[in-house]
Amino acid sequence: MHVNAHLDIDLVAVEQTDQVTVMLELLAPEAPAGAERAAACVQAVLDRSGSMQERDRLAAARTALMALVDRLDPRDAFGLVVFDHEVDVVVPAGPLTDKAAVKAAIAAVPPRGGTNLSAGLLRGVQEARRAAGPGGATLLLVSDGMANQGVTEPERLEAVAATAHRAGVTVSTVGIGLGYDETVLAAVARGGQGEHVFAEEADAAGAAVAGEVEGLLSKTVQAASLLIRPTGDVASVQLYNDLPAHAVDGGVMAELGDLWAGEERKLLLGLTVPAIATLGVAQIAELELRYVTLPDLSEQTVTLPISVNVVPGDQAAGRIADPRVRTELLFQQAQEAKRRAADAIARGDHREAMAVLGEAGDRLAGVDDAERQVVLGLASELATGSARRAAKTARMQQARAARKRGRGM
Repeated sequence: MHVNAHLDIDLVAVEQTDQVTVMLELLAPEAPAGAERAAACVQAVLDRSGSMQERDRLAAARTALMALVDRLDPRDAFGLVVFDHEVDVVVPAGPLTDKAAVKAAIAAVPPRGGTNLSAGLLRGVQEARRAAGPGGATLLLVSDGMANQGVTEPERLEAVAATAHRAGVTVSTVGIGLGYDETVLAAVARGGQGEHVFAEEADAAGAAVAGEVEGLLSKTVQAASLLIRPTGDVASVQLYNDLPAHAVDGGVMAELGDLWAGEERKLLLGLTVPAIATLGVAQIAELELRYVTLPDLSEQTVTLPISVNVVPGDQAAGRIADPRVRTELLFQQAQEAKRRAADAIARGDHREAMAVLGEAGDRLAGVDDAERQVVLGLASELATGSARRAAKTARMQQARAARKRGRGM
């Protein structure tokens, strides 16, 4: 994996506290020419509650899953769990030796009942773990409703997905229509280190499922993590991307998940540097990137030292910040504004959501006009009465931008 680090400033004034922002650029390798990809394991978890019958949502989801089966090889594993107020294993996870029978089972799934999302998720995780190969498994949860039975708290469902990921199961979610709980599905995807996609119409749900499969089948890196080891000269560490992270001995561990062939990512770190009394080069952190390459399952480690030059105050006063890093900082701050706006909409506080989006748009003006238009578009949706659409779009964009540096998502 190709790795580059850029600092917004590499000069800090002697005996003065400063803030240094580090942008880490990652580029996943392409698949080796002629190499056979690793066998995939896909576990689908499908909401079949009564509301899925509306606007042909269930029919579209079934069609998308059958197309998914067509894309897989007989050596790949596939399983289907469906849920309403109860859970059924329609296709036990295992090799696709009889695609016709699997597709017939998918086509026969009827709508019924309520929405016990947690039960479906837990049973799907069990199946995924049972059938996972050396490359792990991917669980794809598709739902259009509010979890109204079983565990419904976003934090607890995120913890379920995080536990699944530690066992090798990546969890992605697709929310269909305007009635699902975007807070829950985004939290599940965050814990499972997968994607969260908002598909307003049934056809978009099919495209979302297809996109997830394309990514799964082109994956070249898995289980990536970044260990941030600050030196004694650093007072605090901030990870701007909304990724799972936790304190470990000597630093902070951020979980990056899997990367597709040729995928580019940007991570943004903030380091608070207290006053340093000695002039010259000073190392303020060490970054250690660990990951496993596919299909050979080889573990790799890349280590990068992060250093600044401590100079007299008058010399530091003339420094110019790297515009690429500053632009990325504003971009990530805009994603946090989207999260805050979605939270405000969920509370019914549309005025607060408008204020948050407006402030983010103002900060982006003249720096990142493409992202500014995205933010203002959300504000326009909200202003014209489409609060549900605005909240779901904001959640999807914020969740995706934590992992992928994209525009107009």
